[in-house]
Amino acid sequence: MLVLSRKKNESIIINDNITVMVVEIRGDKVRLGIEAPKEIPVHRREVHEAIKLGEEQKKKEDEKELENSLSPKRIKLAAQEMKELREEDERKEGS
Repeated sequence: MLVLSRKKNESIIINDNITVMVVEIRGDKVRLGIEAPKEIPVHRREVHEAIKLGEEQKKKEDEKELENSLSPKRIKLAAQEMKELREEDERKEGS
């Protein structure tokens, strides 16, 4: 980890397109101003972790849903329904 010392109104540049500036210092708190392109998300760590946790839960839910939708029992039921629909169409055509 790179550790830098900065005073109020001093900044650092990251990758030519992100600027982090020390806006205010109050006791043990430092307020930072961050300028970054809109396509680069900037979050506090706890917000970032909550977003990632939500994404992981959504992914697990989606995987479970896919797994359930492709279960052998469901495939068999879908095949049976298709067969019944074909037979019904054939009966209608024969009438």
